Amino acid sequence: MKISRLGVLSALPQELGDLCDQLDRATTVEKARRHYHCGRIGETTVVATTARIGKVAAASTTTTLIQHFEVDAIVFVGVAGGLGRDIAVGDVVLASELLQHDLSAAPLFPPHEIPLLGMQRIPTDSALTGAVRIAAGQAIRRWQAQASHPHFSQSELHEGLIISGDQFIHQPGHAQTLLAAFPDALAVEMEGAAVAQVCWEHGTPFAVIRTISDRADAQAPVAFDQFLSEVAAPMSSGILRGLFDAIAGSSQGAS
Repeated sequence: MKISRLGVLSALPQELGDLCDQLDRATTVEKARRHYHCGRIGETTVVATTARIGKVAAASTTTTLIQHFEVDAIVFVGVAGGLGRDIAVGDVVLASELLQHDLSAAPLFPPHEIPLLGMQRIPTDSALTGAVRIAAGQAIRRWQAQASHPHFSQSELHEGLIISGDQFIHQPGHAQTLLAAFPDALAVEMEGAAVAQVCWEHGTPFAVIRTISDRADAQAPVAFDQFLSEVAAPMSSGILRGLFDAIAGSSQGAS
């Protein structure tokens, strides 16, 4: 897996972890009210940015990464609400596919199908997702061995469907409604499926990985801010470090 230019984005600055501080020869470009931090990690050029919250913001930022910065691949890191029965706060969910749970052009198109694209679920890139899977597993094992935070000691890695919509899910019963509609959904968030659609239409490999900050219930707003700094940020840092190690290793093997 050779990646010369990698785009990394999140919805909020904390979700990027310490990535921007790790960039060599870093410069910042402002475009469409977003700051794109450009630099290098090893032999890989990295463009890191905060997309802001929601599907439109994520789609706009992803398009800029592809068309203006000409990245070869994109990784989205951040937090999500857990839906699956076995998903706990502090776990990490890696997307195998993504779907917009609030999209419906019925009766013109089947519910949740992207009009004129002919699909509901967009699969992630298998090679890039595989590299992120290895990096996430390594990061979780390091935190389990070293960290005293209770969420880290119990973290597990899951892989499957992540659903996205333009709502912060916290109302009683809303998570249950989503899970009834999508029984295999592991997590819910507000950007990933939009990133997936833009990348799919451009033919750009992508991966989406989320640390579970809450159970998409009434406690979600209470836990969110503290979780960002204490758990999500260091987890993102660990995953991204492992990913860049994997990219560097595969590049050396190919040379």
